[in-house]
Amino acid sequence: MSVRRLGLVLAGAGALVAAALPGQANAGGRVATDALTCINRFVWTDSANAVQEADVMAAKPPRPLTGTYQLAQFVPVRAMTTWYMSITRQGEQYSYGLLLQGGNLYRHSTITPSDSRARVTATKLGGGWTSFKSIATSNYNDPGSVTHAFLYGLNTNGSLYRYAASGTGYRAYGSFAGFKSFKAMAMISQQPTYDTLLMTTTAGALYTIHIPTAAKTKPVVKLIRKSGWSSFESLLIEHCGNNDGSVVVGIDHNTDSGYQYAFSKAKGTATAITSYGKIPVTFTGTVYASRTNAWLYGE
Repeated sequence: MSVRRLGLVLAGAGALVAAALPGQANAGGRVATDALTCINRFVWTDSANAVQEADVMAAKPPRPLTGTYQLAQFVPVRAMTTWYMSITRQGEQYSYGLLLQGGNLYRHSTITPSDSRARVTATKLGGGWTSFKSIATSNYNDPGSVTHAFLYGLNTNGSLYRYAASGTGYRAYGSFAGFKSFKAMAMISQQPTYDTLLMTTTAGALYTIHIPTAAKTKPVVKLIRKSGWSSFESLLIEHCGNNDGSVVVGIDHNTDSGYQYAFSKAKGTATAITSYGKIPVTFTGTVYASRTNAWLYGE
């Protein structure tokens, strides 16, 4: 199989796997993004370990483009990263990413032919992940520029770990202390010399974590909002517009609800945020990810 894909390093072929506050007030000024042209694609695993998807246009109020539909039969997961989308040379839709199952890290590949059921493969990349509660990936591969692909893991010991893609897997690339109070995280920007995570705390604060790609460099932590984000266990982000804006969805697992926000380019407390309101979709999973083929320029 020949695939045109983004730059996340993948392991070799694997075995076939069995089958905010609602109405939060705007703050920080007007959002400089043409969000009406943007779409959030969400995937999650349900109680039967099937991957469900919903596609929602960024609008006020948010506008689902389809009903919830099953994308593929999957496996039990407790965390997963962004699903990167591409197309094989045979014209099949192709998605791939990383997931945690128990204490193990896997890479999955999901191919969706136009005339049959999706095929899912998984490759185990290693163990030792029991104490990690959230993972996220960067995937910067601009032709003619420096490329990088990192895996970030938020550990229950209060540290944020970074791993660099290496061959068919990942190698340790440093860690950062001081993240004990943080809960949800997602990638909001990936640039030649840095990645930026959007993260919430258990108390409801919202931060960006700007991490230079050079080894042994310390992250720059910037407060965006002091409160209002405690109810969200998952963050899903999509690039939006021509002004480096983003559409951010916060999902409340306790109420199976999602809320959509338009963000200007992140710049600390000056970041403009517009609430688009509650998404008219019932989110029935406990593990969520964005499904995208877009670059992230959110900070």
